[in-house]
Amino acid sequence: MMYTSKLPSKWKGTCQEGQDFNSSLCNSKLIGARYFNKGMNSARDTEGHGTHTSSTAAGNYVDGASFFGYANGVARGMAPRARVAMYKVIFEEGRYASDVLAGMDQAVADGVDIISISMGFDGVPLYQDPIAIASFGAMEKGILVSSSAGNAGPRGGPLHNGIPWVLTVAAGNFDRTYAASLTIGNNKEKEKRVIVGRSMFPLDAWVRDETLIYNKTLSKCDSLELLAEAPRAIIVCEDTGFLDDQMYAIASVTNLAGAIFVSKDPSRVDLESTSCPGVLISTMEFAAVIDYINSSDDPTAGIKFQQTVTGKEVAPSVADYTSRGPSPNCPAVLKPDVMAPGSFVLASWIPNDYTATVGTNMLLSSQGFNLISGTSMACPHASGVAALLKGTHPEWSHAAIRSAMMTTANELDSSMMPIKDVGRNFTAASPLAMGAGHMVPNKAMDPGLVYDAAPQDYVSLLCSMNFTRNQIMTITRSNDYNCANSSLDLNYPSFVAFYDKNVTTGAMLKHRFRRVVTNVGGGAATYKVKVAPPEGVKVAVWPQSLVFGKKYEQRDYYVEIVYPSDGNGLVSYGSIVWIEESGKHIVRSPIVVSPTSAGK
Repeated sequence: MMYTSKLPSKWKGTCQEGQDFNSSLCNSKLIGARYFNKGMNSARDTEGHGTHTSSTAAGNYVDGASFFGYANGVARGMAPRARVAMYKVIFEEGRYASDVLAGMDQAVADGVDIISISMGFDGVPLYQDPIAIASFGAMEKGILVSSSAGNAGPRGGPLHNGIPWVLTVAAGNFDRTYAASLTIGNNKEKEKRVIVGRSMFPLDAWVRDETLIYNKTLSKCDSLELLAEAPRAIIVCEDTGFLDDQMYAIASVTNLAGAIFVSKDPSRVDLESTSCPGVLISTMEFAAVIDYINSSDDPTAGIKFQQTVTGKEVAPSVADYTSRGPSPNCPAVLKPDVMAPGSFVLASWIPNDYTATVGTNMLLSSQGFNLISGTSMACPHASGVAALLKGTHPEWSHAAIRSAMMTTANELDSSMMPIKDVGRNFTAASPLAMGAGHMVPNKAMDPGLVYDAAPQDYVSLLCSMNFTRNQIMTITRSNDYNCANSSLDLNYPSFVAFYDKNVTTGAMLKHRFRRVVTNVGGGAATYKVKVAPPEGVKVAVWPQSLVFGKKYEQRDYYVEIVYPSDGNGLVSYGSIVWIEESGKHIVRSPIVVSPTSAGK
């Protein structure tokens, strides 16, 4: 809910007192806190996850925020003037579906506008998924539920929260690198070279003009006995594939001034913790360091930490850990929906928790912030944007908000090339990884056209999924719906067509869709279609122009996709774009042709 000095009149929530938490901790920002658990008795966050996600979505402005000097600046959430209500449903004893369902139901009853939930249940059908059941009830009340896609990566299994009536968010990388500057050479030599490598060593340290050593005996950096006998120096460690073990070994001895580590692709290495004064460089930079050592009589180097570099890398890119579609519990709806920043996100953290390590010593974050990664971090970015859209357009439905975020998302990176997928060796990312693309909040405020959907539309989809009546009623918890017009063709801002890669008859397959769009622009408008078909696929759209006489007028169109079954299981993708004649609005929807097992 958007921030005002008085609590909204519709607000029915409360601040529930409990262990280490009393009602006075709530204020005009945090207006609700409840817990749902039969064992422990408090809404107090003891892990940090909920604090991090809520401050990402709606945290207020904080000057001088950083993680031990990294990412220093002003921190704020996506919707800093929104109010927050917290519902704790996971505890140290574990997680129970009944608690998750109860917490979400209570949030709906309390009168929230957006629910952000960074968790999911894997391997369960919709009628056994508490998030699917609770979010259906939220959707009926006009509440958008924003959820995380999961962290299984491209080979670890399909995404979770592939629920047709929620927003499913994938995680991306952005152009901010936490670094250390490595200087080889000194003032006595003719040239010095500075290499910017990756590091998150948490001390304000500067290792200056130390001897630089590299030899085959020491430089595997895996023997505490050998490293303990090394002279004071900065040691160059070879790429053994066991970076964590190397860091532990360097951190465990006191005679080394620092270390240089190497990786074929530093951007893919998880550096959420750097326990020793070390810097990670690429194999190309490693070769330059070795050349310098071999050419110098007295090789020296220095390392300066707590460097933050922005705008140097092409971004965004799909994070390698983000789970991929298609949705296992409803493959007819393309998931994920959009991508948002998820890697090394700076946000608030609980006090009295260790967030970094130096040697064997654990460090508390003195400023109350932490840098962590995951689709849990991407989800609240989208949740905050959804709150902004709800505040700007209170009349929009959950589906209109989701549609606006999807059709205005960007499929190109900062170099104006297709967004790359880190988990697929930096090939162009498919919508099964990033949905419609990286969200663009300002464009989503004015999308031109939206794809809307009502509760009965989702029930018609469920009716076509071979569910029993009781299974459907488990989701809807209501007798108010019917299966008179069952259809897998949900009015969604994306298109997906499947084939069985084990059946290659040579015959072309055909899939037809109908879509209805609503004009939410300023008034009368004409849109013309532009099709970018997937490779080897024919796409027909009719009519090819849509004419609207006024705001909120609706028009329908049809899409026919003709495609082959590919024995290699290739995924192909393209787009359908409606372009307003004035050029003001561009409404883009992804198309995917995929084998049914693409996410496995």
